[in-house]
Amino acid sequence: MIFIILSFAIAPMIYNQSEFNLRCEWGPQGVAELAPISDVVVIVDVLSFSTCVEIATNNGAIIFPYAYKDESAIDYAKSVQAELASQRQRWTTTGYSLSPKSVIQISAGTKLVLPSPNGSFLTLHTGTTPTLAGCLRNCQAVAQFAQKYGDKIAVIPAGERWKEDGSLRPAFEDLIGAGAILSYLNGSLSPEAEVAAATFQAFRQDLLGYLKKCSSGKELIEKGFELDVELSAVFNISNCVPLFKDNAYANVSSTNLSLP
Repeated sequence: MIFIILSFAIAPMIYNQSEFNLRCEWGPQGVAELAPISDVVVIVDVLSFSTCVEIATNNGAIIFPYAYKDESAIDYAKSVQAELASQRQRWTTTGYSLSPKSVIQISAGTKLVLPSPNGSFLTLHTGTTPTLAGCLRNCQAVAQFAQKYGDKIAVIPAGERWKEDGSLRPAFEDLIGAGAILSYLNGSLSPEAEVAAATFQAFRQDLLGYLKKCSSGKELIEKGFELDVELSAVFNISNCVPLFKDNAYANVSSTNLSLP
């Protein structure tokens, strides 16, 4: 009986990478394992939640993540007095959605609820741990800001979900995005984090080319969203740091470089 109790106490420590400062793990279970023991969490959903958040908050918008694309999102948007992002539409010329191109011209001060089963869902499960949204566009700025919180940093590639059963599909673009952020961080890398950083270095010379050829990129291009892939592949051009606070992401880099 004593052995059984000890084994249950020790087992969770196997997966939380606690002996390393810089950690990396996929999806919801990655958040569950790493967030409670980290100083800060970075959510990486390159195609397209994190990219959409970066572009929108860089323009001064305020983004409310919401996990579900159903009628409950309508009530939530009303409760926070925000607009509700619509479904991604190929030919739409008005309205906001999870498409990065849809928020390029979003106005400062706009409050937008952004439903997403990946990036939004993960954001809403990090608990009290400070949370940032990172992508290829703002990788260095997010990394540098993350280290203001401490040296224990969890980088979470969101991945996608298989349509058949909703299970996690590890996504190339999120591994690359996580690796880009990790490459700007100082500290001991877990093997998982080291793999992400090494993968980014291996593909960084042609990020757009590889994002267009990966499964998620091909899916978006087939649906008419090639510009979204192009916007998501732009590397390290933004100082925007979207911080999740009071149920919303806002850019803290332009107004306050110290911890909120």
